[in-house]
Amino acid sequence: MSEPVRLAKRLAELVQCSRTEAEQYIKGGWVTVDGRVVELPQHMVTTEVVELDPAARLAAVEPATILLHKPAGYDAISGPKMAAGLVVPASRWDEDPSGVRLLERHFQRLTPLMPLDNEATGLMVFSQDGRVWRRLTEDRDEIEQEFVVEVSGEIAPYGLRKLAHGLQYGGRDMPPCKVSWQNEVRLRFAIKGVQGGQLRHMCAQVGLEVVAIRRIRIGKVPLAKMPVGTWRYLPAGERF
Repeated sequence: MSEPVRLAKRLAELVQCSRTEAEQYIKGGWVTVDGRVVELPQHMVTTEVVELDPAARLAAVEPATILLHKPAGYDAISGPKMAAGLVVPASRWDEDPSGVRLLERHFQRLTPLMPLDNEATGLMVFSQDGRVWRRLTEDRDEIEQEFVVEVSGEIAPYGLRKLAHGLQYGGRDMPPCKVSWQNEVRLRFAIKGVQGGQLRHMCAQVGLEVVAIRRIRIGKVPLAKMPVGTWRYLPAGERF
């Protein structure tokens, strides 16, 4: 019976590479043990069949940022029904254009960013990347977000102008934003520093009741055609 050894050591012996390179291959999801991908260099093996994917390449595994199309009724940050529970391999968008290889480690220590109200739908961000975390927290109020808001009721005189500039929320004057009619029942907001409940409050102040809210863009990153309940990776080079 063979003595158990670390997977990285076994792989280094098999393919004649350094231990560091072996660990990189393993973390990149290029190594199987008895046909199953194992991403932990410290995984212990004995007589199992260890194989390196012929297409394997040495590259550092970058932290993942995941974009989810959140359905209504899911909690963004905390609550009984967390949106994070939708971020699983099976719900990845079939047409994800990112080209990022799916790895188990991408689902660990994901931080939800740019909160979205429970009843709202649309683009939500989960990230392992400290650079993305800093951008979406420290610069949050400087990043424009775009929403489509379905409303009912009759808008007050000069209501569109008031929505764009002149309303208050939480006892403070709100900064100007861009508002336009998308059709007879949908308003389009391009707004910075939006807070929870703010869009509903703004619409109520001009006689409109909100039926539905959908976030379709954060900074330069759009929701695009991604279906509700699915997610995609933020590819390298795409920035908020």
